[in-house]
Amino acid sequence: MSFLLLCSILGAELYARPRSRRKESAEAPEVPAAAEISPENPVVVEAVFPPEALPVIIIEDLPAGLRLILGRGELDAALLSSFLLNENKRAGREFIEQLVDFYILEAAAEGINHDVAFAQMCLETGFLRFGGLVSAEMNNFCGLGSIGPGQPGEKFPSVQIGIRAHIQHLQAYATNLPLRGNLVDPRYRFVRRGSAPVIQALAGSWAADKQYAVKIEAILQRLYRYRELFSAESAAGLPAAGTSAGTSAAGLPAAGTSADSP
Repeated sequence: MSFLLLCSILGAELYARPRSRRKESAEAPEVPAAAEISPENPVVVEAVFPPEALPVIIIEDLPAGLRLILGRGELDAALLSSFLLNENKRAGREFIEQLVDFYILEAAAEGINHDVAFAQMCLETGFLRFGGLVSAEMNNFCGLGSIGPGQPGEKFPSVQIGIRAHIQHLQAYATNLPLRGNLVDPRYRFVRRGSAPVIQALAGSWAADKQYAVKIEAILQRLYRYRELFSAESAAGLPAAGTSAGTSAAGLPAAGTSADSP
């Protein structure tokens, strides 16, 4: 059984619900029928993001099991903030804490696992270092519309709206259920709804990188390992993850840097 077929079955069994017919915008491209999906005819009609659109980061390659995008995250705001601050101290504690709060809030509003969304944000932005086509002032935390030098990506008026667009785009891939909130994602209509109920199906659809899902899963595993360190240090009354500037929250070289990087 092909991987795309497995994802299609998962999506149909877990999320299928009758949808009302509505007239699509004349600008919307045609979406291929399920029977027509193949590597040559991908499951989404939006352009995938080329590897050069992403910042270069260094992570461990870890085996990835199927992980659903819908669901409830396990990690709390304090842990996520501490993890990201240790990965990139220059981002600033106040901004990171606000960002994390928005991810938890917006993900819960649409039934998305905030652990997954947060890990994808870390990958897409290089732990808020950016450095690819998307810049920090765009408030674009997932590379939406980042196609090439002439199309660096979508811009959003605030951090929260940018995060909401990210969550809505994930929701479009994960399920064919309607959004609960007002639409702010300008590329929502280009996604074949419910085509990626698991993060493994994002490789080759959300991004051209065949290892895209492996990289998201690797960051998730680092987060879950960090939870053990964070809990132990909190219980001992120590500052969470008191690592050096060149060390990640899991005791590894910080993503996107060499061991002797500043």
